Amino acid sequence: MPRMTADERREQLLAIASEEFALRGLHGTSAETIARRADISQPYLFRLYGTKKGLFVAAVKGAYRRIVEAFTQAADGLSGRESLFAMGNTYTELLKERTVLLIMLHGFAACDDADVREIVRTEFGMLWRTVERISGEPPEQVRRFLAMALLLNNAAALDVANLDEPWAAALLPQPATSVPNGQMPVPR
Repeated sequence: MPRMTADERREQLLAIASEEFALRGLHGTSAETIARRADISQPYLFRLYGTKKGLFVAAVKGAYRRIVEAFTQAADGLSGRESLFAMGNTYTELLKERTVLLIMLHGFAACDDADVREIVRTEFGMLWRTVERISGEPPEQVRRFLAMALLLNNAAALDVANLDEPWAAALLPQPATSVPNGQMPVPR
C-alpha cells in the first residue's frame, strides 16, 4: 500500500477527528484516540495540526465550509425567497449528516474558549454573509432563516422527528415542494 502524502494524511485525520469531536466535543475527545484511529503517533498528529484545539478548530471550519458550499451550489442561479427555499432544503439534507450538525453544536458549546469563540464567530459570520449575498434578502429575512436553521439543529440533535409528541410535530415545518406564498421559506 503506497504511503499517504502529508495532505492526504491531514484530510484523513480531519475526517476521523471530526467524527470523534462530534461525539465528545473538544474537551471530551483525546488526541490519543484520534491518533490511534488514524494509525499515527500523537507527535505526528501535533506536527500536522499543532494542538488538539487546532484540530478541533479545523473541524469546525470544515463543517461551516461544507454548509456554505452546499448553500452556494443549491442556490446557483437563484435569488430571493427561491434561493432561501433551495438552501433550506439543502440544509435539511445536511442535518442528516450528524457529524456536521454535532460539530456545529460542539463549536457553540466550546465558545468559553476565546480562540474557539473567535473562530465560531468568524465562520458563522461567513455563513450569514453567504445567505445574505446569495438571497439578496434584508437582514431581518436572513435572521429568520438562520434562526430557523439553528432551531432545526436542536430538533435534529434531539431527534424530534421520531418523537410522537404534539410539540415535536409542531416544531418541524411541513414539507413543501415550492416556496410558500407570502411566507419565509424554512429548512425542513
